Amino acid sequence: MSENDTLPAPAPPLSDLGNEFPGEVEMTLVDHLEELRSRILRSLLAVVIGAAGCLLLVRPLVRLLEVPAHGIRFLQLAPGEFLFVSLKVAGYAGLTLALPYVLYEGLAFVLPGLPRREQRLVAPAVAGSAVLFVAGLAFAWWALVPAALNFLVSYGADVVEPIWSIERYLDFVLLLMVATALAFQLPVLQLLLAALGVVRAQTMLGAWRWVVVASALAGAVLTPSTDPITMLLLTGAITALYLIGVGLATLVQRPQTA
Repeated sequence: MSENDTLPAPAPPLSDLGNEFPGEVEMTLVDHLEELRSRILRSLLAVVIGAAGCLLLVRPLVRLLEVPAHGIRFLQLAPGEFLFVSLKVAGYAGLTLALPYVLYEGLAFVLPGLPRREQRLVAPAVAGSAVLFVAGLAFAWWALVPAALNFLVSYGADVVEPIWSIERYLDFVLLLMVATALAFQLPVLQLLLAALGVVRAQTMLGAWRWVVVASALAGAVLTPSTDPITMLLLTGAITALYLIGVGLATLVQRPQTA
């Protein structure tokens, strides 16, 4: 071979590939599906165990959920209504308690196939997601639920006496709390989109007018009541969370190349 002939570029060493995908393990499609099935079954088992444990304490949980409705009488309007309510409350509580383990199983399945840079983002994103989920529940409990109930009770209080179905009331409270907790995940979604280079922070900030409109629509859709106070509170919270997400996206987004 002459000196002018060029040799093909050598393949990257296996050590470099291991650094880029440190948790990658060769598995067939059947192996991946089997692992996914096992993790889903373990996650469902954790939810069932959590719900079963909460079912033993369902009466204190129901009394706790009744606290925001000061002075309201609750009725069981159909045979077995409180039994179904108990199962529903235990299910929501069990899912909340099992959520960290469910997230762990999901991460254990996804992480080995991600590059190192994306792996470094997963732990902060999951931690932030858990914190925001709890913050959403707390915001709904301390702000949205009392505001909605005060408005709904005071409106027409001189005409009708408020006597509520326990099932309808708990559906209202649980749906509002879960919807608010899910809405609080917005900054985590923005952080991941910016870190992966899908959307830049400047683009997010430039769309703030549309975000305000979308927040108002989300506040109207996510709140099970039609009172304006609850919708305004949730709309303001979603808008503030979006602006926080823009700030986080600015910190993690990749530098823009020329």
